[in-house]
Amino acid sequence: MKSGAIGDDARSIPHLLARNVARHGDKPAYREKEFGIWQSWTWAQAAEEIDAFALGLLELGAQVGDHIAITGRNRPALYWAMVAAQKIGCIPVPLYQDAAVEEIAYALDHAGARFAVVGDQEMVDKLIDAQAGNMTLKHVIYVDGRGLRRYDHTAMSSFADAQAAGRASTRRADMEALTQARTLDDTCVMLYTSGTTGRPKGVVLSNRNVIATSRNSAEFDRLRAGDEVLAYLPMAWVGDFIFSIGQAMWTGFCVNCPESPDTMLTDLREIGPTYFFAPPRVFENQLTTVMIRMEDAGRIKKAMFDHYMALARRVGPDLLDRKPVGLLDRLRYRLGDLLVYGPLKNTLGLSRVRVGYTAGEAIGPEIFDFYRSLGINLKQLYGQTEATVFITQQPDGEVRSDTVGVPSPGVELRIDDRGEVFYRSPGTFEAYYKNPESTASTKDPDGWVATGDAGFIEEDSGHLRIIDRAKDVGKMADGAMFAPKYVENKLKFYPNILEAVVFGAGRDRCVAFINIDLNAVGNWAERNNIAYSSYQELSQHPRVLDQIADHVNAVNASVAQDPMLAACQIHRFLVLHKELDADDGEMTRTRKVRRAVVGDKFNDLVTALYDGSDTIATETEVTYEDGRKGKLRATLDIRDAVVVNTARMAAE
Repeated sequence: MKSGAIGDDARSIPHLLARNVARHGDKPAYREKEFGIWQSWTWAQAAEEIDAFALGLLELGAQVGDHIAITGRNRPALYWAMVAAQKIGCIPVPLYQDAAVEEIAYALDHAGARFAVVGDQEMVDKLIDAQAGNMTLKHVIYVDGRGLRRYDHTAMSSFADAQAAGRASTRRADMEALTQARTLDDTCVMLYTSGTTGRPKGVVLSNRNVIATSRNSAEFDRLRAGDEVLAYLPMAWVGDFIFSIGQAMWTGFCVNCPESPDTMLTDLREIGPTYFFAPPRVFENQLTTVMIRMEDAGRIKKAMFDHYMALARRVGPDLLDRKPVGLLDRLRYRLGDLLVYGPLKNTLGLSRVRVGYTAGEAIGPEIFDFYRSLGINLKQLYGQTEATVFITQQPDGEVRSDTVGVPSPGVELRIDDRGEVFYRSPGTFEAYYKNPESTASTKDPDGWVATGDAGFIEEDSGHLRIIDRAKDVGKMADGAMFAPKYVENKLKFYPNILEAVVFGAGRDRCVAFINIDLNAVGNWAERNNIAYSSYQELSQHPRVLDQIADHVNAVNASVAQDPMLAACQIHRFLVLHKELDADDGEMTRTRKVRRAVVGDKFNDLVTALYDGSDTIATETEVTYEDGRKGKLRATLDIRDAVVVNTARMAAE
């Protein structure tokens, strides 16, 4: 794997842009679907758009070192804004578009952002509310001007107007000088962490971090200029920045922006990406949709699906990994591809995927194997913002559902005495912005970073296995290991279960909260003529609770097979009357559960699970889409689960 010095023509993202113009000038660089029509820009055209906006920023008074907040749905203009900021020595700070006003206000104030580039009226309104009392933000630039005509434009302008001013500017020489002055050690981007345990931290990543990581990871999977990627994940997430900026600029592949989140799956089918990333929830939702459709299919079609999927599960992964498979099975699989696998991949939009990744949470082995059995090269990676994404990756031919792979190129791993995973790599972040204490506690003087995850490296394969968050791994009252994420991930393998939160640290037994998946359970209810008027009513239906109890019992039987974690079996559970929500502070914007917040907020429910209650009446504050607060009242049933006696198992 190449790991040499980075050339002078690759010392910053704008330098990579210039290299792509020279190498791939007439090839597509960006596409965007708007009003149902795909628009395309070549690398040469994209560079002209970026230059015009960079000059427009200079005309508005942007200076070297300024932080420029960027938020909205994935659009070429917002990606161009990031690169334009870098050309003139400014620092892009992408923010989550679904963040609450308070979260945006915190980021603007913490970063001291002087400019903001946003997508539309909704984001302008959030910035106006967030700006109250903020004296640093001087100018807002919007891409879509619909609904903004009567707004005060004293400190506001359109993206097109900024570009027009840039095209008329006489400061091109200044811009070129600033671009040429960029070095590998300059800040490339500042990305905020999800804030699982407190206030989000601003992670400062240098050009060296981004470019070295993009190069190494792209070469690892042999990504190339002809590849296509769908940019639909939050722009504030480090993964999207690496895929849609870092790797795209390094390889010269095309970044495709869907029309909206609602049309993402349709746009996915139209583009047919060759390089695709999705968190487990996306793959789970797609599989749930497939299974729901097959439940509604005719008897012959359902029988054919079941027959060929059984064959695919048996030989598909081996064929993908180029392992020996009998001639008859190969022929049968080829027929299955014609009748089932090919049409199914086309429906999912994954027909052309050459490299697919999932990360963020553990994906169920059944779900993971389902996609690989279809011939989709789905793999797992392990990473975090502070690593510029990549810590481990799965090489082709070594893909497994129970590990996250081997160290990515240039990455070193070690496990400390407590089982926590540490890494050191070219992608290791520079610092947390304005937070030297957290920087020092996370990254030691030798560059080793504490991941906060507990795991171990397999001696025979060198693969890393993650057990849980290190802070969540604890002891139960009898000293047995408590690893809640291990059990939660097993529960979430079932399509009916959206989220699970397990409690048990310091206790004599484990209990759990469960969120049902409204799409999957609602479809089941419709097929079984079960009427319901709300999520709350459906979640407490006796037949739904019976289904969840079956899933919990099955997970207990599976957990009991692991002597180290057998004590983590769930003794009692309840189904929550509401979905855990980032707007209510129960999850991060990247859908990670804030366990401590959930435990404190629903303390009455935790108490009821442990005191033997059969039901519990509760009242919960919720946040509606328009920001208003309200109260949700419910009476929840509490169920006992079947716990496997591991001592008796051992005796037998």
